[in-house]
Amino acid sequence: MPLAALAVAALASQFLARSPGLLRGMLDEPNARSLHSGAIPRTGGFALLAGLAAAGLLAPTGPYPAGAGIWILLALLPVAAISLLDDGGGVRPRYRLAAHLGAGVLLLAGGLGWSRLDLPGLTLNLGTIPTVCLTLLLVVWMINLYNFMDGMDGLAGGMAVFGFGALAILGWRGEELAYALTCASIVATAGGFLTANFPPARLFLGDLGSTSLGLLAAALGLQGSALGLFPLWVAGLAFSPFILDATTTLARRALRGERLWQAHRSHHYQRLVLAGWSHRRVMLRAWALMAACAACAVAAPGLTPPDQWLLVAGWAAIYVLIGYRVRLVERLAGRVAP
Repeated sequence: MPLAALAVAALASQFLARSPGLLRGMLDEPNARSLHSGAIPRTGGFALLAGLAAAGLLAPTGPYPAGAGIWILLALLPVAAISLLDDGGGVRPRYRLAAHLGAGVLLLAGGLGWSRLDLPGLTLNLGTIPTVCLTLLLVVWMINLYNFMDGMDGLAGGMAVFGFGALAILGWRGEELAYALTCASIVATAGGFLTANFPPARLFLGDLGSTSLGLLAAALGLQGSALGLFPLWVAGLAFSPFILDATTTLARRALRGERLWQAHRSHHYQRLVLAGWSHRRVMLRAWALMAACAACAVAAPGLTPPDQWLLVAGWAAIYVLIGYRVRLVERLAGRVAP
């Protein structure tokens, strides 16, 4: 039955992603942030959520939200609703922020808070106020950074496949079937969506899809940590290709005094495309990075604390080298690195 649920999720997502009727929906027009030149439908989020719903109905114990999973579903609703409105015509930032904060509050109500600081060989319990603040910050930032990083063919769907794939393996290994099936269902639906989003893309996720994936990344990372499957930093490693790019880009723009809410093309993947790399070349290298992060995230809980610190230090060095590599590509292409 789990395999049937995943197969239905993938097929439902693929069918809706390629549906001519659906493709006549909302269009993503090129703007200052875009890397595409023509209008592309941004209704892939419908395909993603429909696939997840189909998988839930075929889960071995019925629809898989149970316990904390119910709160994850409740948290997903305001994020998806405000994003759908935003896709349809735009929503003021304060309303989006209110919905995202509301999702964080719902996760806290379900016991999914960032209540411990887990580092290799060290666990520090946090008080109520730090737990609330860190949880809300994590949820709001993951929702928005996933949206920021959804700006190139195949990128957000690929991160979903590899990131949630790592969480699914960790859940299966920890004998948490419902958790593993939820994560694997996201992998299946993202795979179905990628059939229409592989370069050159014929369909985008839209805010509905990207923010939903960001919320699920935060929520399932918190749930996996609460279940004892892994420390929270392991989920951060699995999604680090998005987290590090978005966070360092925001920090650079803040240091330069730029208006952070304005559209831009300063992410690593955008800079490489502007320097002359094709979408497919950037995507395939990004996928290789995502696969390596996912593999290390799966292996990390079984390592000794000293080896875990070596792993973290190794990835920190890799990301520094990636930053230098992007700047080198820009210089060789005759562009001034931002």
